[in-house]
Amino acid sequence: MLDEIKNLKFKDSGTFFLLAGPCVVEGEKITMEIAETILKITDKYSIPFVFKASYKKANRSKLDSFMGLGDEKALKILQKVKHTFDLPLITDIHTEEEAEMAASYDIDILQIPAFLSRQTELLLAAGKTGKYVNIKKGQFMSPQAMRFAAEKVASTGNKNILLTERGTFFGYQDLVVDFRSVPIMQQTGYPVAVDITHSLQQPNQTSGVTGGNPELIETMGKAAIATGADGIFLETHPDPSKALSDGANMLNLSLLEDLLRKLKLLHDTIKLL
Repeated sequence: MLDEIKNLKFKDSGTFFLLAGPCVVEGEKITMEIAETILKITDKYSIPFVFKASYKKANRSKLDSFMGLGDEKALKILQKVKHTFDLPLITDIHTEEEAEMAASYDIDILQIPAFLSRQTELLLAAGKTGKYVNIKKGQFMSPQAMRFAAEKVASTGNKNILLTERGTFFGYQDLVVDFRSVPIMQQTGYPVAVDITHSLQQPNQTSGVTGGNPELIETMGKAAIATGADGIFLETHPDPSKALSDGANMLNLSLLEDLLRKLKLLHDTIKLL
């Protein structure tokens, strides 16, 4: 069984876990406010919660898209979230050097972005930190192939691995989720989450700004729970229209409690079947 982060179990906890937060660290005040709001909701419904925010967005469509406040500044803000609210953290890394840097700022889970999910040196570097590693399934990969990505991390002796489904390319400007991915990836023995916001992206728009279908977030969440996902990944913001990254597919923070209430009820009902 996986080690635990502050008594947070990713499997066999009796409910699903939640990886959630804004796409990117936009500033200290808004990041702290989002973390506090999510924590109050997850405490109310007894949902294990890891706060998510990228300290840097290395993969943007346009050169002038917001990439971050600066690595050190953003990581210090995440560190403040951790210490203020006693929350575990997850953030993206993009290079071997970033694995070591993020680990030094008390990040609990290093996330491998979908486009980098086959990068051997990155996976090995993440594994060597001893931190949890969440590998997002590449939009171009089958769920069966994800075991090879997990094996790269495990080869370092680090078995603290999560896998996340986030959709597969369907033509140039759409994604589709094959929910068979959940039980297939669970065959690795590692917990599997479903990203219910990025899976609704509409990438490669001619405007250079990714689109999305946030009105389907609840549908995706219910499907993820119904197919036995161990966890839910989502991005949320008080005003997605003003978010500096991925606003088109984020959940409005005001809708989060109702969503989690429904998902918890669905999960508890399925347990009785």
